[in-house]
Order: sequence, then structure tokens, then C-alpha cells
Amino acid sequence: MITGSNIQLSLSGKPILKGVSLSLQPGEVLALCGPNGAGKSTLLSCLAGEQVQCGHAVFYFDKAVSALTPQQLSQRRVVLEQSPSLTAEFTLAELIELGAPLELPPEALRNFKQEAINEFGFAADAQAFVSRLSGGQQHRAHLARVLLQLRANVWLGHECFLFLDEPTASLDIGYQIKILQLTRDLASSGVGVLLVLHDLNLAAAFADRVLLMRDGQIVHQGSPEKALTETKLSEIYETPIFVEQSQSGQFVIQPRLHEQPTIGRRSSDNRASQIIQTVKAP
Repeated sequence: MITGSNIQLSLSGKPILKGVSLSLQPGEVLALCGPNGAGKSTLLSCLAGEQVQCGHAVFYFDKAVSALTPQQLSQRRVVLEQSPSLTAEFTLAELIELGAPLELPPEALRNFKQEAINEFGFAADAQAFVSRLSGGQQHRAHLARVLLQLRANVWLGHECFLFLDEPTASLDIGYQIKILQLTRDLASSGVGVLLVLHDLNLAAAFADRVLLMRDGQIVHQGSPEKALTETKLSEIYETPIFVEQSQSGQFVIQPRLHEQPTIGRRSSDNRASQIIQTVKAP
């Protein structure tokens, strides 16, 4: 289990996370949702051990992240950030192989790599340079890389977690469903999965729990049925949101297009009132 207790983080003097506490269980898919700037990606990076300042507040089972070596951390979690980048030229096959643990036997590495290449539809492009692929293909290649690392860690006997920041970004709908179904399959095998998602319908369809963030804090959490309500979402996103759940449990979440959002309305109304009063003043 991964736990974070009263995580607080400031960057350049600005508070980003303000006393966040949460847990991620093995076999669970947990979705972090909320508006831009809520702190979702920063929280993920803290839980992944990438923010030294909050390492003492994050535990992998009974061990603080700050006490883990880089190798130990790489055995316990794999991470795909929102906008991965490369500092050198790699072929697609070479990129996928980058995620392999050093102790993985050569034959197992070949099998895992070929599985990832086939799974993501790269059989004809394995020797293509990543820089020459489309944005969506590059994102799929990085997904293949982290999934190889995860599966290899599990094969080697490590209990491993998966962190994905906006994994469906730049992917067509078919691959969005494929990736999130993979997370469900991994959870069924005992892997804990943390997802940062903007698409609330996908969060409702695939997550066991949803954490709604705003202004560096978790303001609502629970099952999709409990967290993704019209009242809570309209409050969080400051815009009227419609939520419907069918008898089969499927969600439909969308904005109420004929109602005005409330983003900035209060401050704008106050400013307009001040201007009117000033104009009216003798």
C-alpha cells in the first residue's frame, strides 16, 4: 500500500499541495480529477518519489520514500509523466527496452519487448526513430515502455504500482479504451494504479475510487457514484454539469451547455458593480 500523510509542498514560494492525505491499495484503480492547476500532477510526482521535499510524508508499505534508493524505487513503481521527452535519438524498440530492469534475463527481455511491440501495434515500426512518429504514436511508445518495466518488475517478484499522468492524451478513442482496460486488467492481477484524468466519463468507467482536487487539496473522494455527482462536479469546475447514470451503471457526464459557467463570475460581478458605483458617484 502507498500512503501519503499531510503532504505539503511549495514551489518557488507558492503553496501547491496543502495537507493532502490519501492511500492507494494494491489491486485498485484510483483516479485523480479536478481543474487545471489543482495539484494533480504534482501530487502524483510526490507519491512517485520525485519531489524530495515531501518524501518523508509518503510511504510504500512501511518504508518512507525518502529512505528508498533509486533502484528500490524503480522496483516499486513505474511512472509515465504527462509530457515525456527524450534527450537522444532512439528507435521505437530501443525506447521500449529502456524500461527493462537490469536484472531481467535477456530471453525474458526479448519476450516482454516483443509483447509490447505487438500489443501497441508497432510490429511494422519497431526500427523507426521515435522522433519521426506522430505525437499519438510517441505517447503509445512511452506507454509500452512503462508497461514493459511494470510487467518485468512483477515477473521478478516485486510488488509494483503504476502511475500514469493523462495516459489518454493525444490518443484516439480506441487506444484510450485499450489503455484504461489494461489498467483494469493489471489491477485484477494485484497492481495498484494511479491515474490523472481530465475525462470524467473515463474516470467513472474505469476507476474504483475518484479523488477530486481543487487548489492543492482533496475536496471530495469516494466511488464514482459518490464522488461524481452534479453538485460536487459543478462546484469543483465552477460550471453547470449534468450527470446521469443508467441502470447498467454507465455514466454520462457533460456540461449543461445552456447554463452560464460561474468561473470568475463573482469577482467580475463585484468589479462591474464597483465601476457602476464609480460612474454614478457625483
